[in-house]
Amino acid sequence: MDLKTYKKIHPVKYYKDHLENKIRPDGREIGDLRPLAINFASIKTADGSAIVKIGNTTVVCGIKAELAPPKPIEPETGFLIPNIEISPLSSPKYRPGPPCEEAQVYTCSLADAILNSGCVNLRDLCITKEKLVWALYCDLICLDHDGCVFDAAVIALVAALHTLRLPNINHNPDTDEREVLDDEERKLLTLKTIPVTTTFAVFRGTIIADPTAEEEELATSTITITICDSTLSYINKSGGDPLEQDLLDECIENAMKREKSVRSLIRKMLKNKSYI
Repeated sequence: MDLKTYKKIHPVKYYKDHLENKIRPDGREIGDLRPLAINFASIKTADGSAIVKIGNTTVVCGIKAELAPPKPIEPETGFLIPNIEISPLSSPKYRPGPPCEEAQVYTCSLADAILNSGCVNLRDLCITKEKLVWALYCDLICLDHDGCVFDAAVIALVAALHTLRLPNINHNPDTDEREVLDDEERKLLTLKTIPVTTTFAVFRGTIIADPTAEEEELATSTITITICDSTLSYINKSGGDPLEQDLLDECIENAMKREKSVRSLIRKMLKNKSYI
């Protein structure tokens, strides 16, 4: 029996045999993260954009800024509205049609991750109190799905927000007349923190960092850790048994490594102004 056939017939044993030797089928060690790349301002027709690639997973984010009235109960607060789609071309697992349940869960979690981290102060999107604010429509599409789509989506949205440039608006609150000033006068949105998410999978008591799509399907539970400026921001665990503290500490330490890498890439971009 060749290796490919053995993997299809006995996928769990196939991975178990690898993990017993402290290595994974793709050649990584158990705690290794896949290479990460960010391309800033990738979509010229968007107000802000980025493409993120983690291993073979690719997510593109485009942001469109539109004017809108604020909510009556929050007269000085703008809107940040993310939406994640998983393309049918990204994996044979997905079909054309309405957004899958996985994408809907990611969309809700993405909004929570960005807003709860304090990354964006929605008051900065206010133009005229009670009259006019910015609404940021953040569309994210997974082009290639090989695990950790949510991690790539968080990084893509944060990177795109760093390239977002909003035009200055002259607004008359009495007549609601609006004048958009010259594009050269556009200003960058100020971000308070840089949240970075890293996912881990639990497979027969072993913690696997940055799992592929195959590893996610075989895992008994997953752990998502969000780090903001070297500080633990959020932990979410789904399924499985309770995790021992020493294993959780290892996950946090590993998540810190990715956060430092992403923060370094974004700061380098801001310094070089390569997005302009």
